[in-house]
Amino acid sequence: MSFLSLRSLSSRRCLPIASSRLLVSKLSSVVSYSTNPSPEPAAAPIQGPASASTSYSSFDYEGLFEAKLDAKRKDKSYRYFNNINRLVQNYPKAHTADKQQQVDVWCSNDYLSMSGNPLVLEATKTALDNYGAGAGGTRNIAGNSALHLRLERELASLHNKEAALVFTSCFVANDATLTTLVSGMPDLVYFSDSLNHASMIQGIRNSRAKKHIFRHNDLAHLESLLAQYPISTPKVIAFESVYSMSGNVGHIEEIAQLAKKYGALTFLDEVHAVGMYGKTGAGVAEHYQFRNGNTSVLDSIDMITGTLGKAFGVVGGYIASTARAIDYFRSYAPGFIFTTSIPPSVAAGIIASINYLRSSSSERYLQQINTRTLKQRLDKLNIPVIPNPSHIVPILVGDAHLAKFVSDTLLSEYGIYVQSINYPTVAVGEERLRITPGPRHTLEHMDNLVTALEQIWDKYSLKRTDDWARIGGKCGVGIDASQKSAFLQTRGWLPNEEFVWSNADLEYAKSH
Repeated sequence: MSFLSLRSLSSRRCLPIASSRLLVSKLSSVVSYSTNPSPEPAAAPIQGPASASTSYSSFDYEGLFEAKLDAKRKDKSYRYFNNINRLVQNYPKAHTADKQQQVDVWCSNDYLSMSGNPLVLEATKTALDNYGAGAGGTRNIAGNSALHLRLERELASLHNKEAALVFTSCFVANDATLTTLVSGMPDLVYFSDSLNHASMIQGIRNSRAKKHIFRHNDLAHLESLLAQYPISTPKVIAFESVYSMSGNVGHIEEIAQLAKKYGALTFLDEVHAVGMYGKTGAGVAEHYQFRNGNTSVLDSIDMITGTLGKAFGVVGGYIASTARAIDYFRSYAPGFIFTTSIPPSVAAGIIASINYLRSSSSERYLQQINTRTLKQRLDKLNIPVIPNPSHIVPILVGDAHLAKFVSDTLLSEYGIYVQSINYPTVAVGEERLRITPGPRHTLEHMDNLVTALEQIWDKYSLKRTDDWARIGGKCGVGIDASQKSAFLQTRGWLPNEEFVWSNADLEYAKSH
């Protein structure tokens, strides 16, 4: 029976849609099997005595789930989520499950507090009143709203690219685009930094393309892998600008040069940098030549992905590239085609946030000042901050149980929320707290945090920087002079500058 005959039969007999779909599904599997030129023979059913009924125990699904969860609890990788409700009018304050219990938030990725910016809220509310709460479906079905199109033009302009495409998150953007590239280039080879985000790992894995993992920020290792292939072989180098758990910065300029030398495309994830680096917030690639406005490094990157849910304070993700590349992803990426788009009200809020941060540097300035101040104060107390040139303040604990204990103690005894970071997000033995100072943290907030950390480290005799030094150092903490050169290569950015935001950059931002 053909599909047309089945559809006709369904129509004549007024079968319910679900029943019709079930029949189509069953028939599809029959057709697929029958057209297989050499199908595997079906396993013969187990035969019992004709007069006896054979019973089988069903699979213990719940038992499997519990065993897997128990394994995570035992290896300390089980994830605990705290009930934290950020208060837009009083941020960085938040309340817990008890609305009367307020805490200071020190680990949000709303890096610049833009989720509460009045212009963002006003734009979101206006669009909400005009266009409603939802998008109405995929853009293929519900249509492109003017706000979606305007947002993509803004993102393309931000990164000096011809076009951009918005996804529901940057996890989806990375996964969808890295997977879809291979459908057009079956011989594509990926070269991926060993510390890349899970979304990039997932996209490369889903693509089933050949891949090489180069040691984190190791340019010599990357080049040795690239040199194994003819220049005509399609290649993509996937890496990040700011690595969010360590605060390290990718060697953007040097990787772009290697890509040109070996005929590769560059795929740069700027998730933890957009909004916060560069004169207009386009990311670390824009921050090169900050003072003279030269954008040659930014322009040398072929594909840039970013988030709309961190420094821009809303939600969503995107990719910016050439017009042809973007049209290719729009036409072939299932993660774009078959997913309901972000609502117009969300797009409106993002547009307001991008435009604001393109002209205002005050939020970036305050964030960087607070970051420097906190790192310096913790360093004076011998509390082991993992050194890096970015806005991330990771404090090395080195034990999963202790990291969670410190996080819980900060919350329950000091009213401070800092999440612990354990395996698999970081390697076993490198567990840490991850602190993200923002522009709305005050000196009083910082005093409370520093005092709490000092008391906890003292009371429970946690390893300080000197203790890590005595056992050879780890993650850049407690390293000696002989390890410094290798460390500078790993932490990234310019070797003669301690921070991406130099003193001269901060002076500029202070006046803008």
